[in-house]
Amino acid sequence: MKPFVLASQSPRRKQLLEQVQIPFSVQKSNVDEKMNMEDTPEEIVKTLASQKAEDVFSYAPDTVVLGADTIVVYDGQILGKPADEVEARNTLRMLSGKTHVVYTGVAIVSEEKSISFCVKTEVEFYELTDEEITEYIESGDPFDKAGSYGIQGIGATLVKRISGDYFAVVGLPVAKVVRALKDFPIIKKAD
Repeated sequence: MKPFVLASQSPRRKQLLEQVQIPFSVQKSNVDEKMNMEDTPEEIVKTLASQKAEDVFSYAPDTVVLGADTIVVYDGQILGKPADEVEARNTLRMLSGKTHVVYTGVAIVSEEKSISFCVKTEVEFYELTDEEITEYIESGDPFDKAGSYGIQGIGATLVKRISGDYFAVVGLPVAKVVRALKDFPIIKKAD
């Protein structure tokens, strides 16, 4: 049995793994997250997740490493983390009353095998007033999140409907990850 490592410092991913009681440690990847814009969104998130997992595995080879990446796409445009309040406001106005797609890629790497997969979830926003957008921006919540919102916090008030895996929108499709980990030799219980 091998130690399980999360190749991410995302507090949301960490919290989701803690929720399912799998012992793990955290090791930040040093990958420069550059996207090949000619790839599909599915390919982009799977590639970035694989790069993160392989980077951490390269200096911790006797482990099982999980990497993940999430992007938000609307009308063919990838919406990253907003640089400032203006960008957050523009993104939220664009998503208001519309449906966008969240892609979360996962890669699991070990000496024995490697897998990767992508989970796609559609998210529909309510029509947002300028006042609602301003209040949300003033909460500070949009600034470290792709698409300028976080579904797990106050950003939940923006969401009218989702079709797919809620946890993938948060950052990790935890049920699918747990099932995939059954094929890897990870330590299941803390000592």
